[in-house]
Amino acid sequence: MADVAAQYRAELAALTPSEMPGYLTAHSGLPGPRANLELLDVAGDLLPDGLIWDCLGRDDDYLACCGVVGLSRLVLAAPEDGSLVGRLRTAAADGRWRVREAAAIAVQRIGDHDPVLLRRLVADWVADPDPLVIRAGIAAICEPRLLTDPLTATAALAACEQATAALAAVPPPARRGESVRVLRQGLAYCWSVAVAALPQPGLAQFFAIETTDSDLAWVVKQNLAKQRMKRLL
Repeated sequence: MADVAAQYRAELAALTPSEMPGYLTAHSGLPGPRANLELLDVAGDLLPDGLIWDCLGRDDDYLACCGVVGLSRLVLAAPEDGSLVGRLRTAAADGRWRVREAAAIAVQRIGDHDPVLLRRLVADWVADPDPLVIRAGIAAICEPRLLTDPLTATAALAACEQATAALAAVPPPARRGESVRVLRQGLAYCWSVAVAALPQPGLAQFFAIETTDSDLAWVVKQNLAKQRMKRLL
């Protein structure tokens, strides 16, 4: 896989900015079941700033995702620029699921270099009124490679708790909406990742979820079925 990424890096770096979108589209893996995530990561490193903004405005899903992932580099370079953080938040609420996933990936890339900024972004996102943004927040932080840091693991558990409370606060008739369904599905796996990283407090927080609520009971059941939870229990 590293060799493949190195090949993409060499080929993309050899192109002019005007040639890059065509290359990315041709190697995107779309249409198909899986987008080319290795190339997406390389694009996030190599796209010129102007092309990042150009891709962000594209209708093409993959190019838009490349722009979002590239945005992580701009945020790291100017973390106090609210317009950059705001544009990343916009991507987290995009109507295209691939773009929302790219927003979570972008925040993970930020976390690789700046865990404090990662935790700050996630805390803001899980307090957002939009369930899609909340879901992107927990998906971003509940990534095993980031949770070797105890502070980030603690923040992941707190994010899952807050996201669960947000789901519980939605009146049952309103939970049929797509955005709430997406949040519920995110909670169905994020808890298990967070608990596995910090089992001692995590299990207590997880089993404190109020299972008289049918949606929360479903979230608990789905997490208990994950192998990482089975190993703990």
